Amino acid sequence: MYDLKALYEAKSVADACQLLTDHPEAQVIAGGSDVLVQMREGKRAGKELVSIYMLDEMRGISIDEDENIRIGSLTSFSNITKNEIIQEKIGVLGEAVNMIGGPQVRAIGTIGGNTCNGVTSADSASTLHAWEAIVEITGTDGVRRIPIKDFYIKAGTVDLKLGEIQTAILIPKESYENCFGHYIKYGKRNALEIANIGCSVNVRLSDDKKTLDRVRIAYGVAGPVPMRAPSAEEFINGKEINDENIKGFAKSVLNDINPRDSWRGAKDFREHMAVVMAERALREAIKKAGGEA
Repeated sequence: MYDLKALYEAKSVADACQLLTDHPEAQVIAGGSDVLVQMREGKRAGKELVSIYMLDEMRGISIDEDENIRIGSLTSFSNITKNEIIQEKIGVLGEAVNMIGGPQVRAIGTIGGNTCNGVTSADSASTLHAWEAIVEITGTDGVRRIPIKDFYIKAGTVDLKLGEIQTAILIPKESYENCFGHYIKYGKRNALEIANIGCSVNVRLSDDKKTLDRVRIAYGVAGPVPMRAPSAEEFINGKEINDENIKGFAKSVLNDINPRDSWRGAKDFREHMAVVMAERALREAIKKAGGEA
């Protein structure tokens, strides 16, 4: 059923990096919810695999010395949703990954696998972009950290060099403190569905809850990679909460997004949905932050 050349099981992060260096054509496998399906379909026939599934050092969620929320790349979707730090600080991420697949997939699938696939439809990706996540990458030459917007190079390709693995995702304190968000996923059904388009918005309100001090918005399936909508952010930041500004914000996203036609959705339909979702997600985020919209 699975046509593979060899399977190597890493004993540590350093061992995984060395194995990938020694076997440059090898594919990393963690939960296997994507890789094994692709192998079964023959897309990765004859591949070598480096398993990192047993590396518990890459699991778990904590707050580090700089007050970043640190999410180990092997943390499963279900554990993210249930985690107290996520629920308290960035609940929208738990809500977003809880829309992935079914319970079995969420129990085995990992946040690292979801981002390293490089696909624009990944349910975690737009929320991580909206919250300005930092990707931690470890290789034989050490550790580097890059903004998630720079991690995605093109559709299906991320910035991982030979001998490197993604070890964690960090949410900076500045990006989550006093911020509240909402994610909307559009699909033809509620379960086991790849997003036709996804929109994630978070806000930080003024003390009197009347002004939008800071807004971040990002999309999946609005371009070849997950993306922010900077024109919309620039339009709304610092403005009063009212219908005119909210609707202007939503229309402004059309200056930034570039969805494509596909069998799953037409370009003009995705553009229409992007505007609708931006308004709805912003209103919900404002309500979660204690404002009225």
